[in-house]
Amino acid sequence: MTMFNIGDKVSVLDEDFSGVVVGFQNNQILIETEDGFKMAYSASELIKEQDISDLNSFTSSQNINQILKEKELPKKRSFEKEKKSRKDEFVLEVDLHIEKLVPNKRGMSNFDILNLQMETAKRQLDFAVKNRMPKVVFIHGVGEGVLKAELDFLLGRYEGISFQDANYQKYGLGATEVYIKQNPNR
Repeated sequence: MTMFNIGDKVSVLDEDFSGVVVGFQNNQILIETEDGFKMAYSASELIKEQDISDLNSFTSSQNINQILKEKELPKKRSFEKEKKSRKDEFVLEVDLHIEKLVPNKRGMSNFDILNLQMETAKRQLDFAVKNRMPKVVFIHGVGEGVLKAELDFLLGRYEGISFQDANYQKYGLGATEVYIKQNPNR
């Protein structure tokens, strides 16, 4: 674990600003930003500026072309189609786990991840409504319930759909089943 001293230049991880250590309070490190604001962070949220230069020298020694190639890999589809038999209805399954949506989540904040998951859910739901699909299953996982709560809020804003927890035997606790009522006059 990195020790911090008053006067150390530090950057805040997952945020785009830095500052100088000015004190310590309740297991938190007080920093003064370049704009003169004083803020408190835990040691795990900060990195010393010299450590950043060590990190930069490490990454610059890696093959830049290899990193660029990884970024150009085609993105995997974010949903799986399932058809049991001809008489069964088509079910669009949308896996909202971030690992299924992007090849690498490094550098993404929790806010960015949740936004991407919700945009994906909305886009897939709009696709299902437009294509008159009767049912969609969103796989969100259990976790702390933030994604499920946001998903429930999004689904509550749509008219003509109902939703409930998906089949426990098939999906466990981490999925929501959406039924789209089709308007015959469309």
